[in-house]
Parts: sequence; C-alpha cells; structure tokens
Amino acid sequence: MHHFHYVDGELYCEDLPLNRIAESVGTPVYVYSHATLLRHFTAFDQAFAGMPHLTCFSVKSSSNLSLLRLFARLGGGADIVSGGELFRSLKAGMPADRIVYSGVGKTRPEVRAALEAGILMFNVESPQELDLIDEIAQDLGRQAPVALRVNPDVDPKTHPYISTGLRKDKFGIAIEQAESEYDRASDLAGLEVIGIACHIGSQLTDVGPFTDAVGRLLLLVDRLEKRGIRLTYLDLGGGLGITYQDETPPEPAAYAQAIRQVLNGSDLTLILEPGRVIVGNAGVLLSRVLYTKEGADKTFVIVDAAMNDLIRPSLYDSYHAIWPAKQSERRMRTTDVVGPICESGDFLARNRELPEFLPGELLAVMSAGAYTYSMSSNYNSRLKPAEVLVRGGDFHVIRRRETYEDLVRGEEIPAFLEQGA
Repeated sequence: MHHFHYVDGELYCEDLPLNRIAESVGTPVYVYSHATLLRHFTAFDQAFAGMPHLTCFSVKSSSNLSLLRLFARLGGGADIVSGGELFRSLKAGMPADRIVYSGVGKTRPEVRAALEAGILMFNVESPQELDLIDEIAQDLGRQAPVALRVNPDVDPKTHPYISTGLRKDKFGIAIEQAESEYDRASDLAGLEVIGIACHIGSQLTDVGPFTDAVGRLLLLVDRLEKRGIRLTYLDLGGGLGITYQDETPPEPAAYAQAIRQVLNGSDLTLILEPGRVIVGNAGVLLSRVLYTKEGADKTFVIVDAAMNDLIRPSLYDSYHAIWPAKQSERRMRTTDVVGPICESGDFLARNRELPEFLPGELLAVMSAGAYTYSMSSNYNSRLKPAEVLVRGGDFHVIRRRETYEDLVRGEEIPAFLEQGA
C-alpha cells in the first residue's frame, strides 16, 4: 500500500497535489510519502514482534538523511556498505550500536572509522578482510565484533545482477569454508566472533529461498556451537520484493511467519536489512513532458527526467508504472517515455500503452523510492534533482536541486592550462 492516489482526477501524495510541488520546486523531483514510509517500516518491524530482532534499514537503497533520521526515531538501525554510508548514518542520528557494516571491499580507513564509532558488528566477506579487521582492532587496543557473511549457494530466482547468494557470486564466504574461517577468527586476538550473516539477493517474491538459506545457516550454527563457538546474532540480510507491475511478493507478516517456523525457538537475535520493501513504493519521480514525437511505430514522450536520475530501466530493464498527474480521456498510444540523454538506452518506459501526453504536462514514475536517487549521476553534466518529503498536506525539501556550481565543485584547472601559462 502507498499514499499516492487520485482526487477528482488529480494525482496526490497524501493530502497534497503533486502539481503544487512541481510548481514550487521544479522538475524532475523525487517525492516521498512520510505516511507510507512510517507504515511500511512499522509493518515490517512489528511482524517480528516477540522475537529478539533489530531492523537495520539498507542505506544503499535510499540514503537521504531525513529518511535515515525517521527510521532511527522508530528504533531502527542501519545496514551500511561504505564509509560514506557510515558518515550519513551517524550524521542522521543513528546510534552506532545499531549499525551493521557489510560489503566486500571495506578499506583500512573505513574499518578504522567504524571501529572508532563503535558499530554493532562487521559482516566479514573474505579471509583477508578478517585479517585486516583483526590488525586494525589490535592497533586500536580493542576487539572488533564480527559475523561471517556465509554464501549458502541458494538461488534467489531474481535478476542476475541482484543475485548475491550463489556460489558464483562475489559475496560472502563459501559455506564449505565457513567452519575453518570461524575457527581461525575465534583465535585472532582482535576479533570477537558474535554472529553469522547471509544475503541471497534482492527483489525476491517467494519466501522459499529465504527459509532454505536460514535452514542451511542453522545447521552451521549447530556445528559451530559443538566446536565451542557460540553466536549471538543471525543476520538474514534483506531482499524482500515489492510490486512494480504484477509481482505478488509475500507480505512482511507472511515472511516473518516463515522465518519463525524455521528458527523454531532459536535464541539468536535476528538482524534484518530491509530496503526496497520499506521505501520502494513510498516514492515517485515527478517529471514534466518537454516534447512528443511521432515515430514510425510508436510515440515518443520526451521528459525532463533521464537515466541519470533513474537508471533502473536502463540497467535492469526494470518496469516502473507511469501515472499522469492529471487523468484524461485521451486515446491510448504505444509509447516510449524517454529522457534528454544522448543514449538510446535512456528510457523510463518502453512500448507502454499510455494516454496521450501534451508538452508541459506532468507524469509520475511510480515505485521510485529504492535504488533510484541513490544510484543517480551527473552523466551529460545533468544536475541531480531535488528530493521532497510529504507529510499530510505539507511538503519539505530534504535535498535541494543541484546548481551548476555544485556540478564543478572540487574540480581544478592546473596552472599550465591557465590562459597565458
């Protein structure tokens, strides 16, 4: 469920017509619904009520400070994958002891910063990373809390680019290698081994792969306990899907119930890392039509948003519904919605049956809250859009639109290229 809906033919976010945001802030602009974010986080977190757990929002999915602050105030934590995400989370007021650091390429300065901040734990993805964390922790005179991210070799049945739990994927330590690495980690003076982690992929629409992965991890946990290695945390990652088109992913309650059954009374504290399921349908990309053009086989609607603003259709061939900001009775046309970038891959929708649009009209690219702004770029030297949070009938700019000065900030022309040099 989300809070984007029509009132007398006009598209609203909660109690606010989207055209009011466009008139005030301009386009393209990302618009998020506070009520939707609140509802989705609460529904997910409460699904695990009665079980020891921590819901750590996946910062990579949507990293605006205001969203992170909202989830921190709701009692959530943060799943991070870079030093920049650590900085963002702390700046947003996320308690360090609710931050889990994943990712295959942690650098020495990033590890040191996370240790100094006092994060909950590192999800370690390779033997060499274990050694690095141990070395830095000993240098700081402390123990680093770690879990090993175990690759359970489970097929998530999702897009290959967002599959992360198969033997061929770059993530995690192979489950066959995990016991020996746990033995080694428990002997390293700079490490405190407290958990086990996995993440098998994103946009999953079936609980089967999740429960399969959990079952395999629990067998490993039992074997480790017999070797004297007792764990406290079980990090199941994220990955629960949403409806973009006609998918029917399980509700959080059904997902939680399936996990409960597999855990069967285990006393491990769950760490959950939802991202898309919280923010995906809580945001839209609002864009204005620049031109329409009649092609031989279809109509092109050229808008002021582009692949640099929302790359998912170009990168994953993903589907995002297109809603007009004002409904009409115009005839339907086979349409490509495209942007101004000089790439044939610059599209937001292809071969869609959409009502005719006119220049100057607004449209909303739906389900644009996750992996959208956070993956944006300045390709073609385009300015990144603003972000707006709607609460009831009011809206708040939570990221201003970039300026041309922002575009070149940090660049310098060397003296030998200066005029007369």
